Amino acid sequence: MTDTISVAVLGTGIMGAPMARNLAGAGGFDVRVWNRTRAKAEPLAAAGARVADTPAAAVDGADVVLTMLHDGAAALSAVHNAAPALRDGALWLQSSTVGVDAIGSLAEFAARQDLGFVDAPVLGTKEPAENAKLTILAAGPTEVRTRAERIFSAIGQRTLWVGEDGATGAASALKLVVNNWVLTLINGTGETLALAKGLGVDPRTFLDAVAGGPLDSGYLRAKSELILSDTYPPSFTVSAARKDAALIAEAAERSGVRMDLATAAAERLCRAEEQGHGQEDGAAAYFASFGPEGEAGR
Repeated sequence: MTDTISVAVLGTGIMGAPMARNLAGAGGFDVRVWNRTRAKAEPLAAAGARVADTPAAAVDGADVVLTMLHDGAAALSAVHNAAPALRDGALWLQSSTVGVDAIGSLAEFAARQDLGFVDAPVLGTKEPAENAKLTILAAGPTEVRTRAERIFSAIGQRTLWVGEDGATGAASALKLVVNNWVLTLINGTGETLALAKGLGVDPRTFLDAVAGGPLDSGYLRAKSELILSDTYPPSFTVSAARKDAALIAEAAERSGVRMDLATAAAERLCRAEEQGHGQEDGAAAYFASFGPEGEAGR
């Protein structure tokens, strides 16, 4: 199959921009992009994407629509605004982290518009997105998978199909489970280094103590380096992490599962956000361990 597929990417933030860039560079795709703040989408023109002023202009005639927006409400709003220009039979790949509850309303809208629908959140942050090394968690019918996998192969290194019906939220449920582990590592790293500071322990001595053993991990190393260098370029922001922590806690409560750590993580991330770290990397939740303004952490 060598024909060109037209793809509209709605949402060109930290994740959406590199995904669109990889699609534009892969060949075989006519890529259109839209972002609420146009300036975030404009650099993609140099990669060969066409920048649209509205969601409708982006999706006009598109074979595939990929959403990578903040939450379920933003995804639904963008596709609703695009509705007049959506082509019957187009495929919607919903890659935003929206939680389980939002999937039903998104799938219902897709059905009303005669769109194929795949629940397709991704695992990975900025660097894997830039290097097309994402893992795609996908749920959707067999008949759309060939089209979907052409897109997925341009943005990721692996696709894990977990269900036949995107409306069940199976892929989004798995994403919450994985992100719960991610947030455990982020907050555990921050609190551990904060404790080291409070006790007068050199944090690098802690890292040496666990080096190469079962307590070590690449994520621990990566987030620790951000904290120790006091630089927080965003790959998964505090605000995004706080949103996901709330989705995890809400989903768990409705499922009858008590999640003490997830609830505490949401509160901790909210505190870091209130201290002004919302658009910094999630490692900046480190500052939530200190005073009201987080100043003692500097």
